[in-house]
This record gives sequence, structure tokens and C-alpha cells, in this order.
Amino acid sequence: MIILVDDRTDVTTAYRASFGREGVSAASFTPSDFDNWFHSTSGPDLAAVEAFILGDFDRRETITRVIKTRTEAPAIALNDSTGLESTLKLFAAGVDDVVRKPVHAREIIARIGAIRRRATPGAKSATVGDLRVFSDGRDPEVGGSVLTLPRRERRILEYLVANRTRRVSRNQIFNAVYGLFDEEVEESVVESHISKLRKKLRTALGYDPIDTKRYLGYQIVSSTSDAA
Repeated sequence: MIILVDDRTDVTTAYRASFGREGVSAASFTPSDFDNWFHSTSGPDLAAVEAFILGDFDRRETITRVIKTRTEAPAIALNDSTGLESTLKLFAAGVDDVVRKPVHAREIIARIGAIRRRATPGAKSATVGDLRVFSDGRDPEVGGSVLTLPRRERRILEYLVANRTRRVSRNQIFNAVYGLFDEEVEESVVESHISKLRKKLRTALGYDPIDTKRYLGYQIVSSTSDAA
């Protein structure tokens, strides 16, 4: 989930559509609505946010400082025009990057990935059996070979591996992949993505690594005996 903040709805609507075409969910707020949401949202919900994108509006420096008090998610400022002083003020406030518009959603996603990789150099991957899953946006590997996955299937796999010591519900997976504000997507879509992901992993690994228990949820396992 990416959070967009700008007081121009046409700007945020356009970027939400662009991120959606790249398979990334995004929610948008005006600066005042963002203040209300940010201070009232829970820690687990905030942890589902991959990045904050701040448009060109007043109080960006203040909002950036507030963001950094509760989360380490990247904050990227979009500038309508160049200006050294404003750029320096944004970096001083704590933004992770400043980008001149126009900029494609795909470039923003790449910048978010680069920032996250630099921020977590010691936690880039996790291994479950022969499956190696990265936390920086790269496709997973099976026995050293890359397994190419669509973005949302990859995000589901990343979430399952990050929570491999416990079971997670369909609702938890949905919130992590689609965010909390995508009213146009049904939660049941998670089952479709997991079904496709399961087939690809079964073919690559020789067994089904996603164990499902009714009412309890999903858990990634390293072998069929672990599931039992």
C-alpha cells in the first residue's frame, strides 16, 4: 500500500490509477485528512504502508516529521518545479527522496525499492527449504533459479514468509497486499492469487508449501511433514 498526500484530487486520482496499472494499491488523502488518519490508525495498519508520496503542498516538512515519528517507511516528495532551498528543507525534514514531476509510477516504485534496500541491508532475504524470498522487490529463487511472479503474488509470498512462524488470515493478507482503502477489490481475490501462487510453487518445489487450515488461515512450510 502506498499513501498519496496532496490537496489536488486530480493529481492523486491520476497517480492512484497509475499505481493500480502497475499492480500496486494506493490510497489518497488531503493534508488535513491525512493528519486525522495518521494519528488514529493502528500500528499494524501503519506497518502495511510501503511508502508515503507527498505532492507539492504547504506543510510538507511538518507532515514529513510527523511520519518519521511512527514509521520507517520511505517518504518521497514530488516537486512541480525545481528549487534548491525547498529541496534542502525537505531533506532536512527527513524525506528520503525528492523527485521532479512528471515522473512515472514505475520509477517511483523503483525508488521506493532502492530506499528500502539501503535501509535494511541485513534483512534482504529469508529461506524456507529450497525457497529463498527477498524483501526488496526481487523475484524469489528456488534452488538458486529465479521464479518470476506477478507483483501481487510476490507480495503475498513475501508476507507469508515474513510471518512464517504463525498462521495469517485472508483478511490480513488482503490488507497487506491491497491496503485498507481499496473498496473496489473484493477480499476473496486473495484466494485466487494464492491458488495461482500455489500451483507455481508446487511445480518448482515438488510439494505445496502453502498450508491452509479452515478458520485458522495460511502458513508457509518447508515440507509436507511440516504442514502435518
